[in-house]
Amino acid sequence: MTEMIDTTVPTAPVPPAQPPSGCPFEPPPHADLLERGDPHHAFGALRTEEPISKISLPDGSWAWLATRYADIRAILGDTRFSSDTTLHGYPLSGMTGGGDTKNRGFIRMDPPEHTRLRRMVTREFMVKRVEALRPEVQRLTDELCDAMERRAGEPVDLVEALALPVPSLVISLLLGVPYDDHEVFQRLTAKLLSRTIADEEREAARSELRGYLDALVTAKEQEPGDDILGRLIVEQQRTGEIDHDDVAAFAALLLIAGHETTANMIGLSALTLMQDPDSAERLRQDPTLIRGAVEELLRFHSIIRNGPRRVATTDIEIGGALIRAGEGVVVAVPSANYDDSVFADPDRLDVGRPNAQHHVAFGYGIHQCLGQALARVELQVVIATLLRRFPTLRPAVPVEEIPFRTDMAIYGCHALPVTW
Repeated sequence: MTEMIDTTVPTAPVPPAQPPSGCPFEPPPHADLLERGDPHHAFGALRTEEPISKISLPDGSWAWLATRYADIRAILGDTRFSSDTTLHGYPLSGMTGGGDTKNRGFIRMDPPEHTRLRRMVTREFMVKRVEALRPEVQRLTDELCDAMERRAGEPVDLVEALALPVPSLVISLLLGVPYDDHEVFQRLTAKLLSRTIADEEREAARSELRGYLDALVTAKEQEPGDDILGRLIVEQQRTGEIDHDDVAAFAALLLIAGHETTANMIGLSALTLMQDPDSAERLRQDPTLIRGAVEELLRFHSIIRNGPRRVATTDIEIGGALIRAGEGVVVAVPSANYDDSVFADPDRLDVGRPNAQHHVAFGYGIHQCLGQALARVELQVVIATLLRRFPTLRPAVPVEEIPFRTDMAIYGCHALPVTW
């Protein structure tokens, strides 16, 4: 074993307190708090003083920022706020991986188009169907943990060894994507979600991913398998309901969303519990708390920092502000999840929090995350297994040396060296 390094902190873990660098929007009021690395207090001040405020976007345009839980649920649950990125006024500026209006996928559409397309894959992610995958997720997790155990005595990157492989393996299996290609789609996803690369490099990555998925769908059209893409081809494409490009768009959305967010939540959750040994021990002693703990960790981290965007299709009053038709809105999901009118003492991780499941980390309304049941199963299995099999797990480096993903649209750790 490596020498134990004291990486504990007296209050909340370091990751959620750090603002992403290159934040795509800045609220004019209380911007000093954001600059000082105190985003939760900045959002707290906005929730109290100006819950619906104007923000500047990188291209010089502006949009409304919603920071209060009730207002955010109201916006996400109201179809008068459109997700259609092609509409005038939609706040595209500063988006990473979302500015491709030509191949936008159903998450950037409105009913009835959104409803028609989403319904085609909804059954694949129903709770009962996903629960049937739990033994397979456990098997994969155990195999990866076995490989970790064989490396005892040396630092192991938990992201590379476990956090990224589990969701990547599972979504590859479900979609019918060869896992041997994981380095390709992980590399391209990282570029699409980067906040720091040039637009030309991002477009090149988007084009390469489009080419990869086009070839994959073409091959599956010849030999569709018993998987999500195969069923889309047989049941929807061959009946004329969708075309080749639609299947490729489904593949892009599900492949990226199916591994990136969960992988980062696994890493952050593991680090959080390593920094909070009392909570970790509580979960080891009472594994029935794991499900609720996962909800609390989702609330606590809200890893997608710049939030869903909408554009008003008619004049709407929200939180005392009149939002005119054609004006863009950004919802601050982390702010909603730290709203102390809903979550008592929100800065504290409470693995027994009774209302943790009311978080909006998966969104809300008709666009809430399609794969949330799958993400929950993966998180529950991986966290429970880590706690059981590696009770002395700890960071192998001081926390300040961990490379956090402040350069990415989805927060997390680029690497997480651990030992035990």
